[in-house]
Amino acid sequence: MATKEKIVDLKSKPEKITDEQLKKVQNTVNGINRAQLEIGSMELRKHEMMHQIAGLRDELTVLQTEFEKEYGTYDINLDDGSINWPKENKDEK
Repeated sequence: MATKEKIVDLKSKPEKITDEQLKKVQNTVNGINRAQLEIGSMELRKHEMMHQIAGLRDELTVLQTEFEKEYGTYDINLDDGSINWPKENKDEK
């Protein structure tokens, strides 16, 4: 039976990466963390804006109901406020 000789590495293994490597990896990780924090802030702002839009849509629905009761339609020209009467009601003004 053949025996294998063990080769012993006499060089010591480094215990730390270089300062330059450490700086690079820290900067990279910090950049990732900042970007993730910014995304979180954007998502929070998006969520708040979606709630704002929902509230405005509810408000628009209330206004449309008021116009429907008062004028028989809520089809309004937003530029000048004129009522876009349905074809069958145009003559009834």
